[in-house]
Formats: sequence, C-alpha cells, structure tokens
Amino acid sequence: MLQQTTVATVIPYYGRFLSRFPTIEALAAAPLEAVMRAWAGLGYYARARNLHACARAVVAAGGFPRELSDLRKLPGIGAYTAAAIGAIAFDLPVIPVDGNVERVLARLFAITAPLPANKSLIDGAAAMLAADPDARARPSDFAQALFDLGATVCTPKAPRCVLCPWIGGCAGRVAGIAEALPHKANRPERPRRYGVHFYLRDPAGAVLLRRRPPEGLLGGTLELPGTAWRANAWRADEALAHAPAQASWRRRGQVRHGFTHFVLLIDLFAAELPRVDAEGFLCPRPALAHEALPSVMRKCLKMAGAYEG
Repeated sequence: MLQQTTVATVIPYYGRFLSRFPTIEALAAAPLEAVMRAWAGLGYYARARNLHACARAVVAAGGFPRELSDLRKLPGIGAYTAAAIGAIAFDLPVIPVDGNVERVLARLFAITAPLPANKSLIDGAAAMLAADPDARARPSDFAQALFDLGATVCTPKAPRCVLCPWIGGCAGRVAGIAEALPHKANRPERPRRYGVHFYLRDPAGAVLLRRRPPEGLLGGTLELPGTAWRANAWRADEALAHAPAQASWRRRGQVRHGFTHFVLLIDLFAAELPRVDAEGFLCPRPALAHEALPSVMRKCLKMAGAYEG
C-alpha cells in the first residue's frame, strides 16, 4: 500500500484491510472482487491484483521463499520489495532503496548525478553499505534505521545534520552540498488525454456501472460506461455514439484527474431512463461507497451528485 502512496493515506486502509483479511490464507481465499473493493480509492490497482495473486502463490508454496531471486518471482514483487522483505523479514544482508534511503545515499556518498539517471550509482552505494559489518550483523534493524534516518533526520529540506550518526563521514556535508542532493532531472509536462463517460440512472437512483478489463490501467475496477481515453478531445456527436443507451444526454461538466504519466480530462454526460437496459449492472446509490470504484470515477459520481465521499 505504501508504494506511491503516503503513510497518512494508507493507515486507515491498512487497518480495514487487515481486519478483512487477517492472514495470508484469508487473503488468498478471498475473491478478487472483495480485495478490489477493500482497495478502492488507493489507486494503482495493479498492486491489489498482484497482492492477491502473490498471496495465492505463497499459500500454494507453503510459505514465503527466503532468497531474493525467489522472492522476485512472486507476482508484483520487484527489486525494492524483494529487498525489503528479505532484509526485514529474513535478515538478508541487502539494502532496500526507497526514496528516503536514496536521499541518504546520495548525500552520504555525494552522488551529484541527477535522478533517475544515477540509479546505478545509488545501487552501488547501497551494495557498499550492505557490506558494512554493522549492516550484515543486523540487516533488519539496519534497513529500518535507514528508513527512519531519511524520514526524520536526513529530510529533503533543512536536514538535521547535527543529529545524524554519520555526520563525520557524510561526503555531501563535507562538500557543503548535502541539502541540495539528490539532484533531480526536470520532468517533462505530462501529456493530456481525453475521455467521455456517461452517468445513467433509473428513477430509484441506481447507477449503471461496468467492469474494466482485468489488465491495464485501473484493470478490474468499476467505471461509468464511456469512451476510450485518447490524445485528442472527443466531439459531442462522436462521443454520444458510445453512450450505453439512447437518452436525453446532458453535459454535467469536466472532471480532471492526474495519473503518473498523463492528465485525464473527462467530459461527463448524464441522463435518466424509466428502465435501464444496457451492458453492465445497476448499483443502488447507497452501495456506491462500498464498490471498487477508482478515484477518477468517484470524482465523476460526485460531479453527478450521486456520491458524497
């Protein structure tokens, strides 16, 4: 949950998730839809699908593997997560490099090459640190101490160097450049994509929803029916050709939502029919808050007046 998401956002989700799935066996046995519903609102939904698949793989294998190479074979586990599990759970002598550790290493070794091009230099510095006798003696404690050092002492702005146990050996501080590190390359402006989605309800307020394909962006989540997302804006006439039913559609407004690699602009159309007969299913309004709806769809529902969360 903490990948790409802040601690403050994660904490309430984490508590509810563990209450719903208290063991890895419970998670593995749960249907994917239940997992997606518990994850709804956290974004990056491939994480939830991979977590579920990983739980099933671990249960099938009789437990977690204890080698980095085997950990990386599990669904959704890359280099960082494998290193974190290996160090913290199994005391493997490796350094998991998150954003905080990346900053500590850049300053400690005075790595001035900008991110993300300096990844190989950061990985090399992490390997050197992992070989330190203190790190090898207590890998779990060492990894978590590094996390805390970056989060509370070696902060992005105004680092508290006087409290740092490595104050004497920090090459960045000796050179007087610690606070400026790590350098980051300028990010290009995110491109825009455009889509149209349709809010269709019946007289009782039930809303038509459909499920996105299992793979790809927001895979497996629920959405309001709509068009593909593309680089050029949709004309109203061509967009309405994708409407789920013939109705008196009215444009409600435009929803803006930022993804990692692009900004999405959605034109929202709304209508009501005495009887909704279209692909998907009708969700009663009170149940919307409990469905696996991504944030962008919740924004659309809020604009339509159907969701208050």
